[in-house]
Amino acid sequence: MEQVQEIRVLYGDTDAYGVVWHGAYTKWFEAARVDAVENSLGINLGELEANGILFPVVEMNIRYKSSAKINERIIIKTRISEVTPLSIKFESKVYDKITGALRVIGAVTIVVTDAKTGKMYRKMPEDIYNKFLGAKTDI
Repeated sequence: MEQVQEIRVLYGDTDAYGVVWHGAYTKWFEAARVDAVENSLGINLGELEANGILFPVVEMNIRYKSSAKINERIIIKTRISEVTPLSIKFESKVYDKITGALRVIGAVTIVVTDAKTGKMYRKMPEDIYNKFLGAKTDI
C-alpha cells in the first residue's frame, strides 16, 4: 500500500527564508499517516480511541534533501515499511510535483497503547495487526 497526497505549499508553511519550515513536514506526515490508516486500511481511529486504543508516535526521523518553497506543489508518498506485534513504521517521501526532485524523507514509528493506563500493549490486537501487516510494502 502506498498513499499519495498532493499539497500546495502555503505562506504559513514557510519560514523567514521563504522555504518550507522544518516543522511543517511533521504535520504533513501525520496527515498522510492518518489518511493511510483510516482510508486505505479502514481503521477508524476515533472508534479505536473510544475503545481505549491509542497510536502515539514514539520515534520520528527526518532527512532534508532540498528545500520546497511557497506555492510549490508537492507529492507525499507514504507507505508502511515495518510491522511488528509492538509497532508500525511509516516511511514518507516528499517530491516536487513538477521536477520530481526529492525534498524530504521521513520515518515515523507508532505503538499501540492503552488509553486509560498509557501503557504499551505487549501485543497489538490481532485484527489490527493483520490489517497493517497486509498493507506493508517492501522497498
